[in-house]
Amino acid sequence: MIVVFGGNGQLGRELSRAAASRGVSLRALSHQEADIADGAAVAAAQTQYKPSIVVNAAAYTKVDRAEIEIENARSGNETGPAVLAGACATAGIPMVHVSTDYVFDGAKEGAYLESDPVYPVNVYGRTKAAGEDAVRGELKHHIILRTAWVYSEFGQNFLKTILRLAETRDELRIVADQHGSPTSAAEIAEAILHIAPLLVHDPGLSGTYHFTAHGETTWYGFASRAIGIAASFTGRNPLVIPIATADYPTPAKRPANSVLDCRLFAQTFGFLPRHWTEAVDATTRVLVASRAESHVA
Repeated sequence: MIVVFGGNGQLGRELSRAAASRGVSLRALSHQEADIADGAAVAAAQTQYKPSIVVNAAAYTKVDRAEIEIENARSGNETGPAVLAGACATAGIPMVHVSTDYVFDGAKEGAYLESDPVYPVNVYGRTKAAGEDAVRGELKHHIILRTAWVYSEFGQNFLKTILRLAETRDELRIVADQHGSPTSAAEIAEAILHIAPLLVHDPGLSGTYHFTAHGETTWYGFASRAIGIAASFTGRNPLVIPIATADYPTPAKRPANSVLDCRLFAQTFGFLPRHWTEAVDATTRVLVASRAESHVA
């Protein structure tokens, strides 16, 4: 039995869907059912469901609001993982903890390795880095899985926002000097379901790994790709204009380079992700079809 905390988020919902399609026993718990910062709630969930492994897909992900909601970010990204990892250690249960490219400052030329020093440049990144440290300190039998630029059919994300804006705007100005790998939550879910049983049986696999889609682009490239695919269905093809980060100021500073080197994950687990364009194309088609059906209804 896999127990997922953060079951209502993008990744949690994709884990539930992937587990159902593969016949994997999985219970996804929402924040309301079990807040990871609540030790009693975590212990009760472990007692009730008796997991062989825990996945922490819960997090505070409002990057800009984290600059003022510091305690909320700390609770979701630092205190919560510490509580959950401690409970797993007490129960003798391994854990997969999902982290982020935002633990890096984005100043490196080339893809980040797992061994590169972290240096977050915003509150969200600092709390996620602290959460990683907490997991390492509380629980030896773990995998920390860093990913980046996550999107899916669920929740709020960049892809869904772009497709919504493209329905009504004739021009979109999108940042073109931040680099990363748009990664489908569905593919992250498949990767986690692949590694979970391996980790259960081999504590030697514990450690930190990077997992994103193959290839890299910019937010401008991501948006242009999605709009191009959607246009073949909607007939709308707004102009996408590349702009600099300086032209789109945000409360939280973003890393200029979010590209992660994922070779260690592939070599260790034999799981290779698709190129970012394949998953973006597929998810865009599903989202466009879904929006078209909702408009008809």
